[in-house]
Amino acid sequence: MNIRYYKEYSYELGREMEFKVFGHAGKPCLVFPAQNGRFYDFENFKMVDSVHQELEEGRLQLFCVDTVDPETWSSDADQSWRIGIYEAYVRYIVHELMGRIYQIHNETAQEDYHGKVLTTGCSMGATHALNFFLRFPDLFDGVIALSGVYHAGYFFPNYTDGRIYENSSLDTLQNIPWDHPYLEKYRRSQIIVCVGQGRWEAECLEDTRLLQQQLERLQVPAWIDYWGWDCDHDWPWWRKQFPYFIRFVIG
Repeated sequence: MNIRYYKEYSYELGREMEFKVFGHAGKPCLVFPAQNGRFYDFENFKMVDSVHQELEEGRLQLFCVDTVDPETWSSDADQSWRIGIYEAYVRYIVHELMGRIYQIHNETAQEDYHGKVLTTGCSMGATHALNFFLRFPDLFDGVIALSGVYHAGYFFPNYTDGRIYENSSLDTLQNIPWDHPYLEKYRRSQIIVCVGQGRWEAECLEDTRLLQQQLERLQVPAWIDYWGWDCDHDWPWWRKQFPYFIRFVIG
């Protein structure tokens, strides 16, 4: 399997950012770590191993990135300062990393790829994955979100900052106009949201149900999958879910 490690300076964040690439060809997939996690967690928790066949066969390529969760979503500092850093992170992903994804993919796959990218993540990684998909459907055409919380109020209580609102998936879907051009792009995308009903899934389960209601109201097709009462908010279950769903996405 092709594995590459990168540490590159981000002008948007003013710091070096690390990421790791698994696979050489196939559907590019941007992987966000769980809350306060790191780019190597997807590998360390055997998520990469769970899709080794797809990676080795050149049907999938994973780009596992870092976040700035400790300074933003997980912090108790001033909300305006926190969301300012997160918006710099958004610009890092969109304006810096996405270009590198295409460059690296084209180099390793030896092709000129012009398609869009899939997003995925577990726990807060799912929060980021859905957020980026909804905000930038010109860049992303699919999402596999596992056990996420999808309203910013869980991390930014009593907010009035419009920048926080823009990163709150449930809020933006609730208020999106019916004639918004993004809706047609959502309808042409692959949206998979999964949650268990076991331990530590209560908040995620509630948000997934609310998300399903909004998507149905907006007539956006999505696969919302509720796993059993034995399915906990934990890596052993995500290792089952991710390979199960990825095979429907990449065929």
